[in-house]
Amino acid sequence: MPRIKMVEESDATGSLAELYAQGKARSVAKVVPDILRTMSLRPDFLAAVNQASTLHFTDGALTRAQHEMIASYVSALNKCRY
Repeated sequence: MPRIKMVEESDATGSLAELYAQGKARSVAKVVPDILRTMSLRPDFLAAVNQASTLHFTDGALTRAQHEMIASYVSALNKCRY
């Protein structure tokens, strides 16, 4: 049982449902990642995180693949499944 209260995808309405749909569309596994669901009680905050994530993973000095590789490496170092 999670310690953080989260709105399930099936219970999401309005802007939260839209944010979940966006997160699901970006997910390789086509699921709403738990890290996003932890912010479900604050859709305004989730929207800001989504916007920052979009900027972060947009090709610039590094490609998206390079961003993902660095994120994966750091997660492995921290023993974090994300």
